[in-house]
Amino acid sequence: MSSNQAPSVAGEVPNIASPEFWHQKQEWVKTMRLRFSRRPEFPDTHGIVDDEGMLNQEYFQPPKDALPQTERKWGDEEKRKLLEGIERYGIGHFREISDSLLPDWSGNDLRMKTIRVIGRQNLQLYKDWKGDSEAVQREYERNKDIGLQHGTWKGGALVYDDDGHVLKAIEASNRVNPP
Repeated sequence: MSSNQAPSVAGEVPNIASPEFWHQKQEWVKTMRLRFSRRPEFPDTHGIVDDEGMLNQEYFQPPKDALPQTERKWGDEEKRKLLEGIERYGIGHFREISDSLLPDWSGNDLRMKTIRVIGRQNLQLYKDWKGDSEAVQREYERNKDIGLQHGTWKGGALVYDDDGHVLKAIEASNRVNPP
């Protein structure tokens, strides 16, 4: 097997129950790590893998002098501040909400929390939308209703379907009662 080939012959179904398959795969992985993880132009990458292509676990540990992360808990006060930020700045302005109201939480953290609060995985149609806590709750209920009708309410959020039925339902609902 050359270093560029996966551990099987083209057209042949690999026998993944075979110890030889897993040995070949591990050797291929080590070769790829050596080829792509150690870059001469980036000396810091030399410690990622050892000379045999095995990962150096110490490389991925935080530095000894790194400050320990403070434990964060999401509670009612954080949710209240997020809702205040949505009302003041609008959905999509998570960095501003983080900077002014929730500095311990990143913009991406707040985007994920907003998905749960508004009840929709895709926030694009809410870009720049502003609403108070009651408006956010109405949107959550609307999204939950659509999700339950179409079987696309997953993990506390409305997710889109491949056939476009959910998007059509959202658009129809928005025509009748805009957010």
